[in-house]
Amino acid sequence: MPKVQFTDYDGNTTVLDANEGDSVMETAVRNGLEGIVAECGGSLSCATCHVFLDEADADKVPPMSEMEDEMLYGTTEDREDNSRLSCQLKLGADTEVHVTTPETQV
Repeated sequence: MPKVQFTDYDGNTTVLDANEGDSVMETAVRNGLEGIVAECGGSLSCATCHVFLDEADADKVPPMSEMEDEMLYGTTEDREDNSRLSCQLKLGADTEVHVTTPETQV
């Protein structure tokens, strides 16, 4: 079963079971995790699902697409090398990833 470890800006960690094929965002929303919201509305304003992916987990999720790369410029906090959109991080059957939510996340 996939698992996602979420760490908030203060260092508090929550580990959630996920469903195969779900995204990190879907896992967070289904479990009511604060800091990630599924309200993009189809715009390029991605202030609700920006996360920092642990660099050791980069090969466990699909690579960043050109569209995701562009959309990351709509986040509320400056992007970093490991910035990703949680809605784009799809989980496989045994995927375990660690992400950190930004301090300014909506």
